[in-house]
Amino acid sequence: MIRIKEGNQMRSNNMLVIGAGVAGISAALDLADQGFQVYLVEKYPSIGGKMAQLDKTFPTLDCSICILAPKMVETARHERINLLTYSEVKDVKKLDNGNFKVTIVKKPRYVDETKCTGCGICSQKCPVKKIPHEFEEEMTTRTAIYIPFPQAVPRKAVIDTEHCLYFQKGICKACEKFCEAKAIDFDQKPEEIEVEVASIIVSTGFDLVDPSKISPRFGFKRFPNVVTSLQYERILSASGPYEGEILRPSDKKHPKKIGFVLCVGSRSTCENAKPYCSKFCCMYSTKDAIITREHAPDVEVTIFYNDLRTIGKGHEEFIVRAGDEYGIRYIKGLPGGIDEDRDTKDLIVRYIDMNEGKINTELFDIIVLAPAVKPQDNAQEVAEILGIKTTEHGFFESKSSAEIIESSEEGIYLVGSCQSPEDISHSVAKASAAAALAGARGEPNYELAEEDKVEVEEIEVKPTDTPRIGVFVCHCGINIGGVVDVPSVVEYAKTLPNVVYSTSNLYTCSEDSQVIIKDAIKEHDLNRVIVAACTPRTHEPLFRETLKEVGLNPYLFTFASIRELVSWVHMDEPEKATEKAKDLVRMAVSRSKYLESQTTIEADVEQSALIIGGGIAGLSAALQIAQRGYPVHLIEKSDKIGGLLLELDSINFEKIDSKEFVNNYITKVKNNDNISIYTN
Repeated sequence: MIRIKEGNQMRSNNMLVIGAGVAGISAALDLADQGFQVYLVEKYPSIGGKMAQLDKTFPTLDCSICILAPKMVETARHERINLLTYSEVKDVKKLDNGNFKVTIVKKPRYVDETKCTGCGICSQKCPVKKIPHEFEEEMTTRTAIYIPFPQAVPRKAVIDTEHCLYFQKGICKACEKFCEAKAIDFDQKPEEIEVEVASIIVSTGFDLVDPSKISPRFGFKRFPNVVTSLQYERILSASGPYEGEILRPSDKKHPKKIGFVLCVGSRSTCENAKPYCSKFCCMYSTKDAIITREHAPDVEVTIFYNDLRTIGKGHEEFIVRAGDEYGIRYIKGLPGGIDEDRDTKDLIVRYIDMNEGKINTELFDIIVLAPAVKPQDNAQEVAEILGIKTTEHGFFESKSSAEIIESSEEGIYLVGSCQSPEDISHSVAKASAAAALAGARGEPNYELAEEDKVEVEEIEVKPTDTPRIGVFVCHCGINIGGVVDVPSVVEYAKTLPNVVYSTSNLYTCSEDSQVIIKDAIKEHDLNRVIVAACTPRTHEPLFRETLKEVGLNPYLFTFASIRELVSWVHMDEPEKATEKAKDLVRMAVSRSKYLESQTTIEADVEQSALIIGGGIAGLSAALQIAQRGYPVHLIEKSDKIGGLLLELDSINFEKIDSKEFVNNYITKVKNNDNISIYTN
C-alpha cells in the first residue's frame, strides 16, 4: 500500500468497492485503470449481480452476458484488482487522516480456490440434488457443492453447509473423494482482512419484493404459471432451466398467450408494497415481450400497465417499436384478480381496460409479474457499518438530490440501485462518475509492484512458419445459435486450409471458455486464433489478452462478427445466415494466414482535456480533471458559463437554489489555474 502525505492527510492508493454487479465491476475497472489498488468485495460466490441473470438488455437487445462476461473476466485478470468473493465488510472506521480502516471477512468456501479447476465433477457426484437454485430463481435445483452459473467468475465451487451431509451429519465426503485436484478443504475457516482505503464505493444492488406477500390476487406461488420477471429472464436465457425455449412451468408446453403485469407492489399503499415507481419495469417488460415474439412469433403478448415510464435515450421509441413492429398489445389497467383453471392450468385474468371502460376476462398460458424494486435485505446493516444514512424507503441516502453519487459521509459514494432504482446504462455511467470522485481522494500509482507483475515469455512465430489455425464459433446463447447452424459452421471450418482445430462454445466470452482457448493453443500448437462471435468492439481485447496469457502474440488473432453481420441481419433466413457465417469464417481464415506478430507502439500524448459546453455537466467534468493536475480547456458558445441552471429558480423537490448551486461550481472553475475558459 502506498500512502502519500498531503497537508495533514495521508493519501492512500487503496480503494474499496462493495458489491460486484455491473456497477461495482465498472467502478473497480475505472479505478484500477487510474492506477489505484482496488479491493472489490462481493458477498456471493461469483461476481456479476442481477445482470448475469438477464437474457438481453434494453433498448438495444444486446445479449446481457455478452456485455457483462468480458468485464467479469477483465476484473478477475486485472493486476490492480483484489477480487474478494464470498466476502463481506465487517467493520469500517473513519481515521483522522481522512482514510477508512476496513475489516473484510472472507467466508470459507471449503474449496481451495487455487486448486479448483471448475470441472464440476464434485457437483455431479454430490448426492444432495434438490436444493432450490438461487441463480435460477428457484425454477430448478442445485447440489450442496456447486458453481453458481456457467459464466461464474471465479469459476470455483462452494459448499452449502446448511445442506451438505458432511456438515450436517458427518457423513458423505463424496466431493473430496472424486476431486482430482484435491481442492476440497473441510477445515477452512473465516479469514479477516484489514485494509486502509482512501474512498469507498457502495454498489450493493437491489432485491425484488415477493408478490405473494403483497396480495394473493396475483397468484404467485399459488399457480405455477405465474412467474416473476427474473424467473422469466431465466426461461428466456439459453443457459437457463429450459435452455432458452419458452415453456410453461406447469407442463413444459409452448404457450400461446403471455401477459405481463407491471407495477406489482410499486406505487401502492398495500402492506409490503412500495409507494414509489421502480423506474425500469416498463422497459424490461417490453424487452421481454419483444424477445418472446422473436423466439416464438405465434405467441400473443399483452402488457397490462398503470402508466408507462420511458426516461432514457431511445426508450420511448423502443415501446413504440414494440407495438408497431412486434404487435405487442398494451392495455391500460391492472388485473383485479388472477385465478387458475384446475384442469388446464390456464390462468384466468380479470381486468379493467381503462381506455375502453370495460371489464374483461381472458385466458393466458403464462403471466409474468414485474415486482417492485427494494433495497437489499441487509441494506440497513451495511449502512450502520459504513456510518451512512438511509431514506424512508431503506435506500442509501445521497448528499442531496442534485449530488446523488455522494453519500451522507464524505469519501463514501453510491452507485446503481442501492441509492434508488436504476437501469444498467445509468448505473454504469454513475459508476464512472463515482470512480472519478473516489479517485480524487487517493493517490494513483501506475507502477505495479514486482509481485503483481505477470509476464509470459512470448512464443516466436516466424512469417515462414506454417499457420496452425484454431477456430472457435460462439452460440451466443440463441443470439447466434438460434439462427445460424453452428455445428455446421464448425465442421465447415475443419475443411479449410491450415485449420487444425475447430469447436463451438455456448458463450465464448466466459471465463471457462478462455481456459478452453488457452488449452487448445497449447495442445494443438496453434499459432493463429479465430473467434466467430458477436461484437469485436467489446470482445476483441478480451481474446487478445487470452492469447497473451499463453505466450501467443495478441495480433495473431482474427474476429469474425457473425451476430451483427449475420444472425441479426438474417433473423428469418437461417439457411442464408449459415452460409454467410461460413463465408465470414472462410474469409477470416484466409486473412489469418497473413498475420504477423506485432508490437505495441508507445507515443507521447498531450495530457490535457477539451470540454465543449459550460453547463453544470461541463463544469463538474472540468473540475474533476483539473483537480488531478491536468490542463482543461472549457469552451462555451454563449457569453457566460453556467448553462440552463442560471435560468431556473430551484432544483428538484428539495427546492435547492439553482443559481447558488451552479455559481458555486462557476467560482471553483474560475479560481482553478488548470482550467482555461473560452466563451462566445
